Amino acid sequence: MSLFLLFLTALGLSLILIPVTMIFATKFGMVDDPKKHAHPAILHKKTVPRAGGLAIFLSFLATVLFTIGPTKQIAGILLGGAILTLGGIWDDRSDLGKWIKFAMQIAASLVVVGFGIGISFIANPLNVFGGFGLGEIIRLDTLRIVINFAGTHSIYVIADLFAVFWIIWVINMVNFSAGVDGQLGGIAFVALFIIFAVSLRFSLVDPTQMMVAKLALVGAGATLGFLVFNFYPAKIFPGDSASYFLGFLIAVLSIISGAKVGTAILVMAVPLTDGVFTVIRRIASGKSPFLGDRGHLHHRLLEIGFSQRQVALFYWFLCAILGAVALILPSNGKVFAGALIGIIILGGLVWLNTNLQTKGRA
Repeated sequence: MSLFLLFLTALGLSLILIPVTMIFATKFGMVDDPKKHAHPAILHKKTVPRAGGLAIFLSFLATVLFTIGPTKQIAGILLGGAILTLGGIWDDRSDLGKWIKFAMQIAASLVVVGFGIGISFIANPLNVFGGFGLGEIIRLDTLRIVINFAGTHSIYVIADLFAVFWIIWVINMVNFSAGVDGQLGGIAFVALFIIFAVSLRFSLVDPTQMMVAKLALVGAGATLGFLVFNFYPAKIFPGDSASYFLGFLIAVLSIISGAKVGTAILVMAVPLTDGVFTVIRRIASGKSPFLGDRGHLHHRLLEIGFSQRQVALFYWFLCAILGAVALILPSNGKVFAGALIGIIILGGLVWLNTNLQTKGRA
């Protein structure tokens, strides 16, 4: 099947399944009712069905199984994605505790690592300053534990821990981006499309990257179908099922696309920096990093006069620009550019928070 038809298949299934999911979510109480769900970050005034991740995952699952076929890595992705999607739907229904949700993220991450997906090396971020004698890449697979049980198995301690940390981090940073209608879906679509483009380019010299390109394209198609119904005013919300699965998919594909972690960091520099700042800000004020508030960048943009559509488009535009930059720059340049963008965004966040708090006290 051609890449275009692959994309259309995932998109078409998503467009069909989203309305079905809306009915399903409403019938079984997977809704966000602002009158019952008291949360400081809520912006909507009417009841909206959640569980958007169910349609995205099912579209991804069906398209992958019937067009690409199963492999060991794909099996790990689908199993890990199923854990997060089903757990997210459970949360959309019952509002689970933060530690249960964190345990689901760990479980899904360990599943893909157990299926052989890990980060064996990273580009040396210090190469722009000469490398400091560490070489062009830093190996993460040097510490190995061999287990002889039902065959011989290897645990690459640092590589696997780094992969688990990366996956959980991206899941939560994407989840933090579910602020306004269309924001999360747009960010995920751009990130997946950039991973597709990078993998497609590298498939010319490494044919195995074509599988990654196809997986990313299927994910982008399924996400775009959801986005049609999620753009302001949203008819359905992503819920944790979508934010967890899409964050997981972005993180895992950035690993198996030749460890293009730097590409993912640069494309999502805005939500990632906002997420890090949010965690630090909450901890510094003595609050739980998982406790919701109205201090995210998208909330601050709303406070200075942006509409919900403008905020979503602002995120889409910046991610697309950074994605284009990621396609041009070498690995070392991506890390440096990501750090520079992060510093600029961090400065803007500090200024916005300080300025708006000062006006609030005036």
